[in-house]
Amino acid sequence: ATAPASQPAVHYNLERAGDDGWAKMPEEWFRSAEAGTFAQNILAWQLPTGGWPKRPRMHLEGPDPTTAPAKRGSFDNGNTMSQMRFLGNRVRVTGDGRCREAFVKGLDFMLAAQMPCGGWPQEFPEPHSYHALITYNDGAMIGVMSVLRDVTAGKYPFVDAAHVERCGQAVDRGIECILKTQVTVNGQLTIWGQQHDPQTLAPAKARAFELPLLVSAESSVIVRFLMDLDSPSPQVRQAVHAAVAWMKHNALTGLRYEMWQQDSAVVADPSAEPLWARFYDQATGKPVFVGRDGVPKADLREIEQERRADYLWYGRWPARVIDRYEAWCAEHGEKPVD
Repeated sequence: ATAPASQPAVHYNLERAGDDGWAKMPEEWFRSAEAGTFAQNILAWQLPTGGWPKRPRMHLEGPDPTTAPAKRGSFDNGNTMSQMRFLGNRVRVTGDGRCREAFVKGLDFMLAAQMPCGGWPQEFPEPHSYHALITYNDGAMIGVMSVLRDVTAGKYPFVDAAHVERCGQAVDRGIECILKTQVTVNGQLTIWGQQHDPQTLAPAKARAFELPLLVSAESSVIVRFLMDLDSPSPQVRQAVHAAVAWMKHNALTGLRYEMWQQDSAVVADPSAEPLWARFYDQATGKPVFVGRDGVPKADLREIEQERRADYLWYGRWPARVIDRYEAWCAEHGEKPVD
């Protein structure tokens, strides 16, 4: 679709829009012809269960009617949450009835996908393999909880009171799961894994290169979510302090991470800002790198080039948490950890 001359076309990759990607679009855009076309396509992709399959750029074209539809909805890479963000804003701005029905159906899907432990899997219904684990990877569980939290906060006022109450209860159960899955090492709370077992709540293995390790990227997303709670409980405050203490202690200095099309490397640079490895060993607290052979290595250079080039092994994810931390402490009358 072509946007009116007064409204420049803004094309999103829906899968990468992020937890609040659609919320960043100006309100007037949701009235545009382009947004109407996006809505038509997104509605066509919604599954009977209420979720959406993992499919890049589904807002740009509808499904192929000759292809069998997917059986499971996905929360991977912002999927389902992004469609919900779009639909919610479309309804809020235009009152579109079909989008309202789809949004509420999506809420029912999210609520049904919550496991007895309070966590969310990567796929639903009947997830298999690692898709059935509590999934913090790529912001899956926190993305779902963020949508539900916004419903309870009145961001989508067209949602009925019964659904608002159920969403609030689901968020509370999700927070309990977050607190119970925070990893304890030698009696000290640390951070979280990418995936956790829904029975034991311990970090769990997913793909060959995703072992039950501590992960700084997804843990940063979790802590930011906890820090955004209006009235954090003593348990939530304890979790935040412990995670920030771990992040401060495990920052890597004097290193710069470089990525290019075919490879990546970490090089010495005394002037570089602090870095964090993506994965850390639970027992030793040291960075870990894992290739497709599933064997943990102590040095990035020891894994295959394909994995070095196609995965973020270092980043500054905790920096945003630490930057926000002192203000959070002041807001809640807490003493910052060193």
